[in-house]
Amino acid sequence: MTHYKRVGITAKSGLDDKCETVDAIIRIIQGTGSEVLMDSKRKGALECASDLSEFTNESEIDLLIVIGGDGTILRSVRELSDCTTPILSVNKGRVGFLAEVEFSEAETLLPELLSGGGVIDERKLLHVVAKRSDDIILEGFALNEAVIAQGTIARLVDLKTSVNGESLTTFHADGLILSTPTGSTAYSLSSGGPIVHPTLDAMILTPINPHSFSQKPVVLRSDALVEVEVQTKNNKYKDSGVVLTLDGQVYKEVQRGDIISVTQDTRTVKFLRRKQDMFFGTLRQKLKWGERVD
Repeated sequence: MTHYKRVGITAKSGLDDKCETVDAIIRIIQGTGSEVLMDSKRKGALECASDLSEFTNESEIDLLIVIGGDGTILRSVRELSDCTTPILSVNKGRVGFLAEVEFSEAETLLPELLSGGGVIDERKLLHVVAKRSDDIILEGFALNEAVIAQGTIARLVDLKTSVNGESLTTFHADGLILSTPTGSTAYSLSSGGPIVHPTLDAMILTPINPHSFSQKPVVLRSDALVEVEVQTKNNKYKDSGVVLTLDGQVYKEVQRGDIISVTQDTRTVKFLRRKQDMFFGTLRQKLKWGERVD
């Protein structure tokens, strides 16, 4: 018997074999006795979902199934109004660190998870506020990371950084990544940051290509208050300012004197996962650890 009576579905816009994939997931869910509702913003592009009811708010569903890759999951999290509805992700993207189920496993695993065979995994969010003098120019959250970096022109930026009011350093680098443990396997990892187990209470600061070899990633308590002051001089090049980006989806140009404050958000994102922790298996698979390179 299903634990989730009303299951919502959303899918990646540019998904290959989109209708066939979504239709297969719909049939599996309906086979468990759950009612399936389609994301109202994406239903029109799916002929196979034309007979389904739609949902516009997470309060209308008990579980959200996201079909796609990590980018689709990040977009879906941003569209949730209060992050109370659990998410189950079916990977049809490229890497899929956030995905719990590969599409090839869906027929076996979805009925098990929907019938109570899973656990809720709560992931921390970053709360980000950017101020110009006393005015808030951007306030938002990030599941993976907040990035402060130069825009279109390849120039180093100066970012004066403090932790809980104590000066840390001024990063002279391509930029700075402030990451959650969940995001430690994303942009931070590609910039030399550490892999941190997603259940740990931590925040990771990773400079992007720092000018000084001694400036290394720093792991902080998750409840630390990090303040970053942009000290880069405004330059003459149009559209080349410093940009603050949240999860690669929300961005705001910042300028000299602006201060970005980052701390732990009061909310968490809830993921439905298998009872067995698959994090290390995911690392081996996605990063191809132990595979022979010819």
